[in-house]
This record gives sequence, structure tokens and C-alpha cells, in this order.
Amino acid sequence: MTGSHAGKRGPRGLLAAGTRSLGVRNFRLFAGGQIASVTGTWMMVVAQDWLVLDLTGDSGTALATVTALQFTPMLLLTLYGGRIADRYDKRALLTGANIASGLLALLLGLLVTGGAARLWHVYAFALALGVANAVEVPARLSFIAELVGPELVPNASALSGAYFNIARVVGPSLAGLLIEAAGTGTVMLLNAASYAATVAGLRAMRPGELHRPPRPAAHDTRVVEGLAHLRSRPDLVATLSLLAAVSLFGLNLQLTLPLMARTVFHTDAAAFGLLTAALAAGSLLAAFTSTLRRGRPPARLVIGWACAFGALAAATGWAPNLTVALLLLVPTGFASLYFAQAANHRVQLGSDAAHRGRVMALYTLILQGSAPLGALFVGAVTHYLGTRSALWAGGLISLAAALVAAVADRRAPRADATGTARTPHPTTGTGSRP
Repeated sequence: MTGSHAGKRGPRGLLAAGTRSLGVRNFRLFAGGQIASVTGTWMMVVAQDWLVLDLTGDSGTALATVTALQFTPMLLLTLYGGRIADRYDKRALLTGANIASGLLALLLGLLVTGGAARLWHVYAFALALGVANAVEVPARLSFIAELVGPELVPNASALSGAYFNIARVVGPSLAGLLIEAAGTGTVMLLNAASYAATVAGLRAMRPGELHRPPRPAAHDTRVVEGLAHLRSRPDLVATLSLLAAVSLFGLNLQLTLPLMARTVFHTDAAAFGLLTAALAAGSLLAAFTSTLRRGRPPARLVIGWACAFGALAAATGWAPNLTVALLLLVPTGFASLYFAQAANHRVQLGSDAAHRGRVMALYTLILQGSAPLGALFVGAVTHYLGTRSALWAGGLISLAAALVAAVADRRAPRADATGTARTPHPTTGTGSRP
């Protein structure tokens, strides 16, 4: 659709275009369950972080350790999780992973409400949840194409980002209020109950309406086959490389925001919830904007938003007070999610269905599995340079990585939609973009 046609349709037309995936019954069931579950998950993030700070006397090292333990299984097991997603029924995998995560949250919540929780319990929970997520995340990302078909993948993926960020706004805000009123244990028990919504939605789907590709033979689902496919696609490698740099150094806000709240602005749980909600509000706007995307985004779009995120994150690190930080976190949230969504769509729509689970597993590995290394980065720079440095240093490194990617993109031969390199035009030096 051209921009002029979009303009003629008006707000109602834009809303209809942005929500067209909701016309698919299976996707509606999936989205409804996920809204409840992801809201509970974000409530859990706040509760877990606050519990760790309470148990350790505001230790940034302990907070980084919990994050590292939760995401280390993503680093080690996600590629295998992608292989499982390409080989087995994704709906069954998602059902099992959500049941396991719900039981883990229930157990920790009972320990906290009973006054028996210790730091090692939180460590063990984070590690076990990371194992479940290593299976759940690549299955969930690649399952979207089965729910709606390839033509609606950008819209469905963006809507998924929208409800994810609605949960990021609602969840932390509710968690801050509930922690003050009823304690962290109650929040964790509510999170455990929220997983039932996802499981119910999955089991209510009509399997015959799923867009399942032919199930490959076992030898075709090996991790090495997925990596070989990726090596033949320099456009995918370039996008994933930039994602790796930004994820490792810049997208560590789940660690830096609680530290900023406690040690820089000296606020309570409710104010910490506001910081997280401000970031999520910008992300939510980006998610809704992304629903209007049709087709695979160009490399320059991905790189441009990586630049924007780096600059905004650095500015937030230098915010003089809580009010300025809240104002800056809104566009920072927008840039972070718009960049991640654009990278997601470029990678997912650039890979074939037979390898999509493993390719999206690598995307997940980079985006979330880099968190243990990112946690070490945050721990080191905050120890030597102060809490603010985690934001401004990470932002500047992300900006530098995006500028390097821009230079490399200008020099690289262009590729068509299948990844085949095209020789630059002998006169203009340019080629067609995918």
C-alpha cells in the first residue's frame, strides 16, 4: 500500500490495517493468553528484582548475577531449542514450557510468602526459568508464522510486540503498587496463575487452521544445517551482528533502571515502576507503529534506529533528575523496540520456513542470550564508573556499532530477497535492495 492510499483510509483504515492479524481465530486466542501471561511476567520481573535488592542490601552484583543465571541457558541452549522447534509440534512445546514456568513461579511465590526465601532460591529459580525459556522463545517466535501465514507475519509480530509492551506498562505499575500493599510473594503467585491463560489459549486452537510447513527429516533439523543456511545469507549475518552489539552493550535496561531508581534517584518501588512504565510506553507506541509495516524492512531502517537508540540511551544516562529520565525513557523505549522489531522482521522474512526455528533461535540467542555478558558489562562499568555509566557507555557503544554497520552497508554488494548477491551498478555504484 502506498502512503497516499494509507492517508485516504484515515484513522479507521489505519486501525484496521494495523490489527488485520486479529481476524485469524488462532492468533486471537494466542494473543489473549499472552497478554495475561506477559503482564504477570513483567510483574514478576519487578518483584524478583526488588526481592534481590531487599535480600542483599541493594547489591548490583547480586542483581546482575540473577540476570546472568536466568539468561545463561538462553546462551547455551537456545540453538538446540530452535532445532526442537523445527522438528516438533510448536503448540505442544509452548504448552509444556508455560506449564513448567508457572510451576516454578508458584514454588518461589510460596517460599517468599512463607518467609523462607533465600538468595540461592532466587538464583535456582532464575536458572530453571532460563531453561524453560530456551525452549519457549524460539518456538513462540517461529509459531507466529504458523498462526497467520507468511503474508501477515510482520503485522502479527508487531501486534505481539504491542501486547508485550502493554504488559510492560501495566505489569510494572501494578507490581509496584502490589509490592507496597501485599509484598513480593503475592505478585509472584499472581504471575504463576497468569500462565494458565496462555495454556488455555493454546489448547483451544484449531490445529487444522495452522500454516504448518512439511515436517523435515531429523538430519535436516541439525543446528549445523541452520548455521550453514545463515552463512549463505550475508544480509542476515549483518543484521544479527548489529543486533549482537546493541544487545550486549545497550539493551541492559532491566538491570540499569532498578539501580538508577535505588542508587541515583533514591526512590521507592512505585517510582521504579514508573521508570519501567515510561520505557514501555515508548516501546508500545513503536509496536503499534510497526503493525503498519508490510514486507521486509531495508537494512538502512534497522541501522538508523540503532543509531537513534544509542543516542537516546546515552542521553538518559546523563539525565539530571527523575523527571528528565522519565521523559527520555519514552523515546528510548520507542527506538529500542522499533530497532528490535525491524531486525526481527528483516531476519524472519529473509529466512525460509524450513530453517526459521533455528534462525529465530539465533535471533533470540543474540537478543536475550547476550544478557549474561551484558550483566557482566553492567557490573563492571557501574563498579568503576558509577551507575549512570551503564546507560551512557552502552548507548555510545551502540551508536558506534550502528555507524560501523552503516559504512559496511554502503560498501557491501546488494542482495535480492533470497540473499543472492548483486553486483553494484558499474556507473552509480548502487544495487537493488531486498
